[in-house]
Amino acid sequence: MLDINDMTISYGDNRVIEHFNLSVKPGEIVSLVGESGSGKTTVVRAIMGLLPGNGKIESGAVIYDGRDLSKLSDKEMKTLRGSEISMIFQDCGAMLNPIRRIGSQFQEYLRIHDKKLSKDEARKKAESMFTLMSLPDSSRIMRSYPFQLSGGQRQRIGIAMAMSFAPKLLLADEPTSALDVTIQAQIVRQILMMRDMYHSSVIMVTHNLGVAAYVSDKILVMKNGSVVESGTRDEILKHPKMDYTKKLIEAIPVMDGEIYV
Repeated sequence: MLDINDMTISYGDNRVIEHFNLSVKPGEIVSLVGESGSGKTTVVRAIMGLLPGNGKIESGAVIYDGRDLSKLSDKEMKTLRGSEISMIFQDCGAMLNPIRRIGSQFQEYLRIHDKKLSKDEARKKAESMFTLMSLPDSSRIMRSYPFQLSGGQRQRIGIAMAMSFAPKLLLADEPTSALDVTIQAQIVRQILMMRDMYHSSVIMVTHNLGVAAYVSDKILVMKNGSVVESGTRDEILKHPKMDYTKKLIEAIPVMDGEIYV
């Protein structure tokens, strides 16, 4: 599905990611874990072709479905974003226009990516996605402005948008960190549900190793722009090799002997 080979990323003369490697299989969930500033978000933005400012992939390859994303034009990347590759942001509410109703924004998003959709078809599809995401009273949600919804509801809308076209690859950039613990757990479970429904591959960015432990098939631990340890979920949790990884594991909440998420 996705193979990143020896990727180095820089902002101007400053290298922020060096010799990064990652392989993701269809339907697999891989988590990038580490403290703020470790380079996790930079990696997923590079995959999407959305590095800010003077950021660039200096070397290496990002092979998705046989194509090197780092070599595609902006136009070619636009055809992939939202349809084959989608992203859930840390605060989906910040991505929504505060002075437009949710329904109007969602319908526009759907019709941009599928120009054959009529307004009525787009409305029905939006409402069906809200139902899938356990958003009650979809017609009310459609009429609402972002500020009239809770943070958890706005995050579910972001997930619904991201999953609207059954993407092959879903990038989730700290999708729960702005929410309280109870809502975090609900959002994580809904991401898993959507993964199972569409058999999408997922790259989850998180500073919370507890979340990664709950959802992941594989975990990559990052520090200062490099991967310091990687392996399966059990390898990382039960047999960590690096002191940094061990400290992250010690910070995971545990209740009755089980990881708490």
